[in-house]
Amino acid sequence: MIRFNKRHIVKSFSWRFIAFFDTLLLSSFFSGNINFASKIVLFEFFSKIIIYYFHERIWYKSNFKNKKSRHLIKTFTWRILGSIDTFIIGTLIIGDSIIALSISSFEIFSKLILYYIHEKIWYKSNFGLDKRKDEIKY
Repeated sequence: MIRFNKRHIVKSFSWRFIAFFDTLLLSSFFSGNINFASKIVLFEFFSKIIIYYFHERIWYKSNFKNKKSRHLIKTFTWRILGSIDTFIIGTLIIGDSIIALSISSFEIFSKLILYYIHEKIWYKSNFGLDKRKDEIKY
């Protein structure tokens, strides 16, 4: 049975809120169509909240030590998953893999920066932790 951790749920939704607006702007710009952009972010909201939650759980259970490189590696693994998801959804909705590739390519850069900042802020937060960060492997 999966144990839903409130920290990871809240963290997933806070990231999805930030990413929602980033994808909406990029999708609108590259597709030239706010309806396509709206559909992309709607589908992504549901797909990525699930993907992100499990990404968080895997990293939480990992034995990766508390080093600065942890945040960078975690950022890149998430961005790979997120960009693949954007590309697939964008291609299905817009019907043009070149436009979907443009959206997912540009979001690699914008979201790497946004995610890294988000991750650093959450790492400093004790919200939802039973123990202090220094006492656990997270």
